[in-house]
Amino acid sequence: MKRGDCSCSLGLKPVPDAGSCRVRGWYRARRIMARRRTLLACVAVLLAACTPILFAQALKYPRPPDARKGEVLYKNGCIACHGSTGKGAPQTSTEFELPDSFPDFTRCDQTTAETNAAYKDVVVHGGPARGFAQIMPSFGGLLTSEQIDDLIAYVRSFCPDKRWPRGELNLPRALVTEKAYPEDEVVISTAMKATGAPGITTDVIHEQRFGVHNQIEIDVPINSQDQDHHWNSGLGDITFAVKRVMLSSTRTGSILSLQGGVLAPVGNSKYGFGNGTTTFEPFAAFDQLFPTNTFLQFQLGADLPHRTDIAPQSLFWRSTVGQTFMGKDRLGRMWSPMVEFLADRDLVDGAKTNWDVLPEMQVTISARQHVRFDIGVRTPMTNPAGRDKQVIFYVLWDWADGKLWEGWRK
Repeated sequence: MKRGDCSCSLGLKPVPDAGSCRVRGWYRARRIMARRRTLLACVAVLLAACTPILFAQALKYPRPPDARKGEVLYKNGCIACHGSTGKGAPQTSTEFELPDSFPDFTRCDQTTAETNAAYKDVVVHGGPARGFAQIMPSFGGLLTSEQIDDLIAYVRSFCPDKRWPRGELNLPRALVTEKAYPEDEVVISTAMKATGAPGITTDVIHEQRFGVHNQIEIDVPINSQDQDHHWNSGLGDITFAVKRVMLSSTRTGSILSLQGGVLAPVGNSKYGFGNGTTTFEPFAAFDQLFPTNTFLQFQLGADLPHRTDIAPQSLFWRSTVGQTFMGKDRLGRMWSPMVEFLADRDLVDGAKTNWDVLPEMQVTISARQHVRFDIGVRTPMTNPAGRDKQVIFYVLWDWADGKLWEGWRK
């Protein structure tokens, strides 16, 4: 065998000739084993990092709530107003007129979207704490925190269908990244150019749940742009979309949804307000909540124009990391700082990936927390030519929780 011929099998013992195949094979084997050990170490670290995601308890308590103890509390203190079945006591047996906001705990479409924290805030501080009627008294001085958790666990049992995604998985909405939870809300989102020629785009978004896992969405963009010292305005391409929850688990804090949308070419492509062709937009969204109220959101999708000679196909990837802060015992107003990392790339030869970063802050501004405000600054991190910095903000109204002018008093 000639020197340098490595067609022989790998050896484990070196021979005197340091350049021989066996010696070189021995060193190669050690390198391969080292790479394998490094790979195994990386896998171990990855598994360690993912284990909290897979097995984390989204709701953390000093002890697990006991619905049987909660039933005793309910029958002793709540049944007179809320009734034995959770639908509300008969009007003839109550001394007050039931308000429109009076809950029917058997209505899964109404109760599952509420968080345990929302229930607990009302039980502890009374109805006015969330802008509800004063007929709901405060029990914070009569029941311990654990007893209230037991009571809420029993109230949750009135919903017979456990397939409905729980409100704990309804994470704060980011400015750009779509979340997985199906919504009943209206969002007015505005993006203003902070650099370059002045311009503003306002999206009026209506989202509405139907059935257990589904949501429809309509997004109408309204554009106004200074082009060569002339202001041009008009509609952009309108989006019609359907979202479906594929899996959700309060135990692990995970929710996954798929959405398919169609962008109708109603925008004026001459002014850059539309693509000039029908565009299909599928994406997947995955959200993860942790017991510390830290959350992650991921979205992966594509824009697929019908006519690629007019507009290129593209992929986009979006992610958000955030943390929600609340008052004592996780009750009261919510502050949610977030950072989004946004990427998109045209599917053409020589295209570059555009990366943006978007730090932002969302805050609940109504006592019922059904009206929220978010603001942030989107900055291009790569390929800045022709891509301007933007100030983005929205006002969100969760209309399932009441009228826009309701729920403000404290």
